[in-house]
Amino acid sequence: MTTGGGEGADAVDSVLAALAEPTRRQLLDILAERGEVTATTLAERLPVSRQAVVKHLTVLDAAGLVTSRRVGREVRYAVRPAALNTTARWMAALAADWDRRLAYIKLIAESAEGDSQ
Repeated sequence: MTTGGGEGADAVDSVLAALAEPTRRQLLDILAERGEVTATTLAERLPVSRQAVVKHLTVLDAAGLVTSRRVGREVRYAVRPAALNTTARWMAALAADWDRRLAYIKLIAESAEGDSQ
């Protein structure tokens, strides 16, 4: 099973690519913990520059994982948890597929074991 061709495949690919980078996962953790915050606040919590944080937030935004809104002169970012739903469904389907395959392999192994006795 792959993400290609199915419904939401581009969304799943974008989310997985965005989450592949440890700094972006840290940003999501901080946003989930603190709620809506600025890039400056995020940069204070990480060993990267504010500019690097903004670049990472751009990737997360493109994947649909964060939202941004302007409040006066500031841009505030927040997690958009609903964006993970498509990816979570894909992962659940993949896990179910593997469970079926492993159950079949187990059945074959047990059958072969019974035949040899």
